[in-house]
Amino acid sequence: MLKDVMKIKKFVFLIGILCCSHCLLSQTALQNYFPRDSKFDRKVPTPVSVLGHEVGQWHVSHDKLVQYVEILARASKRVTIKEYARSHESRALKLLTFTSPENHERIEEIRNEHLKNCFGASQMGLDPTEMPVVVYMGYSVHGNESSGANAALLLSYYLAAGQSDEIDALLKNTVILVDPCMNPDGFQRFSGWANSHRSYYPNPDDQDREHHEVWPNGRTNHYWFDLNRDWLLLQHPESVGRVNEFKRWMPNVLIDAHEMGTNSTYFFQPGIPSRNNPETPDENFELTQDLANFHAAALDSIGSIYYSKESFDDFYYGKGSTYPDANGCIGILFEQASSRGHIQNSIHGDVTFPFTIRNQLNTSLSTLRGCSALQEKLNRYQGQFFADARREAKTDKVKAFVFGNEKDPSKAKAFSNILKGHGIEIYRSGINRDKDGVPVGNSQYVVPTNQNNYRLIKAIFDKTTTFSDSLFYDVSSWTIPLAFDLDIETRTSIPKIDESVPLSHISGSAEIIGGRSSLGYAFELHDYFSHKLVYQLLRDGVKVKITNDPITITTGRENVEFSAGAIVIPVSIQPDKEVRVHQLLERFARSGGTTIYSIQSGLTPEGNDLGSPSFSLLRDPKVALLVGKGVNAYEAGEVWHLLDKRFRMRVTLLDKDQWEKADLSRYNTLILVNGNFDDLSLPKLESWLKAGGVLITQKNATNWLKDIDWAEIKAKVEETNDSEKDALSARKPYRDYQRTRGAQVTGGAIFQGIGDLSHPILYGFKDEKIPIFRNHNNVFEITENPYATPLVYSESPLISGYVSDKNLAKVSSSAALIVKGYGSGRIIAFADNPNFRAFWYGTNKLFLNAVFLGHTIRSGTTD
Repeated sequence: MLKDVMKIKKFVFLIGILCCSHCLLSQTALQNYFPRDSKFDRKVPTPVSVLGHEVGQWHVSHDKLVQYVEILARASKRVTIKEYARSHESRALKLLTFTSPENHERIEEIRNEHLKNCFGASQMGLDPTEMPVVVYMGYSVHGNESSGANAALLLSYYLAAGQSDEIDALLKNTVILVDPCMNPDGFQRFSGWANSHRSYYPNPDDQDREHHEVWPNGRTNHYWFDLNRDWLLLQHPESVGRVNEFKRWMPNVLIDAHEMGTNSTYFFQPGIPSRNNPETPDENFELTQDLANFHAAALDSIGSIYYSKESFDDFYYGKGSTYPDANGCIGILFEQASSRGHIQNSIHGDVTFPFTIRNQLNTSLSTLRGCSALQEKLNRYQGQFFADARREAKTDKVKAFVFGNEKDPSKAKAFSNILKGHGIEIYRSGINRDKDGVPVGNSQYVVPTNQNNYRLIKAIFDKTTTFSDSLFYDVSSWTIPLAFDLDIETRTSIPKIDESVPLSHISGSAEIIGGRSSLGYAFELHDYFSHKLVYQLLRDGVKVKITNDPITITTGRENVEFSAGAIVIPVSIQPDKEVRVHQLLERFARSGGTTIYSIQSGLTPEGNDLGSPSFSLLRDPKVALLVGKGVNAYEAGEVWHLLDKRFRMRVTLLDKDQWEKADLSRYNTLILVNGNFDDLSLPKLESWLKAGGVLITQKNATNWLKDIDWAEIKAKVEETNDSEKDALSARKPYRDYQRTRGAQVTGGAIFQGIGDLSHPILYGFKDEKIPIFRNHNNVFEITENPYATPLVYSESPLISGYVSDKNLAKVSSSAALIVKGYGSGRIIAFADNPNFRAFWYGTNKLFLNAVFLGHTIRSGTTD
């Protein structure tokens, strides 16, 4: 009898498991995503027939996603596919173009007519009621927000195989560009995590390992960057390719599908009205609301709750849902409560992965319905946007922005690459030419404001310090020329200009001035990539020295004055003497922007001679970057990307978990970015420092040094008078709490730093005024040692962006950089992040000087 009971219990248990599995599978079947009466072309492969599982049953990997869309493109005349970029890990980014077969036959004609509607001086002959609306559908720019890319699979199948009058009308009235995964590296990382931790019967417990990715998680790309902040900055291949396609098509509407916290619901724009960018026309927000009505109807039809006009804003033009707003396009942000796996409990009940996909699919379809219905309004708006921009440009007193840097052409080239990537016209100034009439590399460059991209140009160049709102979802300022520390001028008339700039010509010398030398060579650290040459020389065993005072050197053509911080390479002390050294320098001169001079005499007309003991011998930087749990992945990735990708330097990613086992003697430079380092063994770090290591810190890592009292770093305390104390203690309405508190957040603004150009950390700078990006409120006192604070904030430091009066007063005349000695070692403590989002070329040089020259700083200046 007992055996029979046990058999029955076992049978019931197995039936339960089968039912649960069937329940999970049925959640992900196609008929549960689409209306039950949906019909599809059987010749078009379903997702399950290629993936081997229903969409939502597992997290699709990027390779399977690409496999499916390529098969889909071969199976349907409604779609074409192209590769528009390769990620850092060489994964293909695909763009699918959906429209009717008839439209495909004249797709280039449609694209050219669409561009004519945008940029033509006259839209004569174009009928906005007949022109297809162009819609860009972007998904999963954050790799672990995967409901978007999985919804893109379903949307692609629906558009390729769906059979209905509505689909036929959509395909006739729209050209639909589907970008199914905008961050393949992060997406692949996350799908592997979620799938490898999925239980047979998925566990909704929010403490389950599936819902807690290990550092740095799949949100970011290979170098741990947030690609959704890179639309304007164009520092990564994914963004460069995507914006190129955006500019090729100039879509009317772009959607950007994201995820947010599990306890949320569903968000669609408009965002908070008071935080709209003032350069964006009001009609943009009106059309956003028109489209929102379609999203609301779609979500109502499936019983999903949602909200808008809260939490998110349209201010920073550098993210996916707002970059379109500066380009005559309607950018739409979608945010879905995330399951962060396959199922997770929340305050609203269990959130399943198929549920999140279904919501994203429905708002994708509602976007297309709205675009089809608003065809005429969207086309008219886009044409009017650029017509108004051209009219505003003609009345603007500023007729041109002029930029350049006579000592650093590489930064001008990098900035020009960004402008060119956005379709902005750049011209060479007609001022500087050589004796043959050829424009020289250090000329200034001109950006006329009277262009189709007028509003985008203003967004890139303008400095703003007054705002209608004091809260920002992202940064409040992004004036890109300031990030490059370029000389910028506004002109009320367009200066004399030459032909449109060929970027390959924005470079420095392609020769060694003076030819081969038996004595030595010299160059300055002015050019951005000078440190790359120094590193290559050191790695090749070349002995490299740096001057600590200005000198004048006799070269092959003339006497050349060098500022403090010139690099000198004496030939006689090299292992392979003059031939090998010359070959190394000549190779770099052909590809770099650094002008190299041949030394013709060891006796200098002014300053120390070639063999002076005052020169410092540089060492090969052996760099370790501390990473792992508790470390800010964005800032760690910025350092990794700078050294590894841009400067081709070897950098060890040293995980905090390996700290106790690590042999620190292998490194002479250790970098701590923003993070929590309370768990580090201080005796180990202390002994390494005393032996001559260079410790570089920034933001909270510098604050940590203050807390352990290692570098005599002191926080700057706000002074409060009696009247202010009374005001602070006054009662305030409860409803104002969040706004009052948020107003004290420094979300991202640009401040003026004043540097000591005679200090090694400032070598290579030509101007003591250096723009610094700041997005926190840690403020430090200037050191008692007058030589130990080589970079400070000015008395009136705000250049662009929002900061509260209280925080501005604290930042004024505070320390931006502190240098301290520790035994034979050095601590170089940045108050801020000098490598923000990879585009802060100006303060990159401070950081590179810390890496290469930190060990040369004299001990008396650091005590």
